[in-house]
Amino acid sequence: HSYSGSTYSRGHMIPNGSRNGIREMQLQTFYVTNSVPQRQNKFNGSIWNAMEQAIQAIVKGTSEEIYVVTGVAFNKVGENKSVSYITPKNDTKECAIPNYFYKVALKVNTSGGTVTSAKAIGFWFEHRTYSDSYTNYAVSVDQIEQWTGFDFFVNLPDTIEKSAETNTSWSSFQSF
Repeated sequence: HSYSGSTYSRGHMIPNGSRNGIREMQLQTFYVTNSVPQRQNKFNGSIWNAMEQAIQAIVKGTSEEIYVVTGVAFNKVGENKSVSYITPKNDTKECAIPNYFYKVALKVNTSGGTVTSAKAIGFWFEHRTYSDSYTNYAVSVDQIEQWTGFDFFVNLPDTIEKSAETNTSWSSFQSF
């Protein structure tokens, strides 16, 4: 769906560029279940896109894997913000506009199939326009878990998960 005449675009939660050039997987990124209304100028087309490309750049040309979870929130835990709605072009149903967007990413080191260490990073954005760098919005995965009530990366051994999810440094994540 498009949001004709508005400042919103179809923001894809899994970007086409993250699908490794596999056509069937790329086409799945265009499903309506993978998109939400997202401010286009100075958000989806800028800071959010730059963050996604930076994460993709880590794995391009390598065999390294990054586990990524992307989501939206309408409120932080305990918060009660109002939610706005938009009606897509050629539709009659309203679609809720998220108040927040987040992405969490995980890199792991393994030995013999066992995870030996890990590093995670989170990014949290209010749904508004930005003119600075995505790196200013790096937060710990622990922080995003507090705001969302979700528990990410639960399959990691507890001590490794606890350590990995406290990181707030993008450069530390990149170089891990």
